[in-house]
Amino acid sequence: MAVGARSGHDEPDKRAGGAFGDDTTGDDVTDDGQAQPPSGGAPDGGTPDDGDETAGGSGRGPKKPRSFWKELPLLVGIALVLALLIKTFLVQAFSIPSESMMNTLQRGDRVLVDKLTPWFGSEPERGEVVVFHDPGGWLEGQETPTPNVVQKFLSFIGLMPSAEEKDLIKRVIAVGGDTVSCKEGGKVILNGVALDETSYLYPGSVPCQDSFGPIKVPENRIWVMGDNRQNSLDSRFHQQLPGGGTVSNDEVVGRAVVIAWPVTRWATLPVPDIFDNPALNQALSAAPLGAAGLAGALPLVLWRRKRVAARHTAE
Repeated sequence: MAVGARSGHDEPDKRAGGAFGDDTTGDDVTDDGQAQPPSGGAPDGGTPDDGDETAGGSGRGPKKPRSFWKELPLLVGIALVLALLIKTFLVQAFSIPSESMMNTLQRGDRVLVDKLTPWFGSEPERGEVVVFHDPGGWLEGQETPTPNVVQKFLSFIGLMPSAEEKDLIKRVIAVGGDTVSCKEGGKVILNGVALDETSYLYPGSVPCQDSFGPIKVPENRIWVMGDNRQNSLDSRFHQQLPGGGTVSNDEVVGRAVVIAWPVTRWATLPVPDIFDNPALNQALSAAPLGAAGLAGALPLVLWRRKRVAARHTAE
């Protein structure tokens, strides 16, 4: 046997870095026999990346998520900004302060008002329930509650109905170009059509307890009335003011679309069917068409009269 030869039972040469050599240089072996990278090293023998947990536990662990309490102010700030944008451009909550719109709306109801469609050129239409700013003098002498700081802030961002703003809510009866009138105890006459308002008037309410009109509503203005006619200071009672009781479209905040609170009163606010009557528009256009017909017939009549006169002269 040659000198230096080893048998199968000889101790492995540690300098050779064998599989069972020095623990500090060899690979650790798991229970399933798979080799693990050396302690403190990457699988390919390179330097471990920063932030990776090493086998020996000497490196930094994964970055911990930020605490909820540290992120809470940011979340609150984003929520407030979104609420302010929604209030300014989309919807706003309003509180009903009186009985002028009963039974459609009751005192204390919270309604959501669509403020988006006016940005796209939408104008108030007949039958809609709208919120509008005081045109001037409608709420004169009426006191408004004084809210505290918290109420002011919540109403500013749209999370609470405003208590300071002098706004009103009524139903649009006539729009620009319409003619509206009413005889005491009778029905409202819109463009020559008698309106059957039983679907939304307060039970027992008379459409008109006093006569008014006929009134031609100017363009870009509306004529409004409350559903509780005996308890509503609407267009009928402000005819002595500029605008003759009508409200400018620019003063309209938006259309009330839903009763949001209390939940037992949740309901939408659709346009009553009576305002879908095509006769309202036909009556509105009858006068211009009649005038156009008269203008077209006049030359024909004059031409005929001239022919008749010429014939008599020839005879």
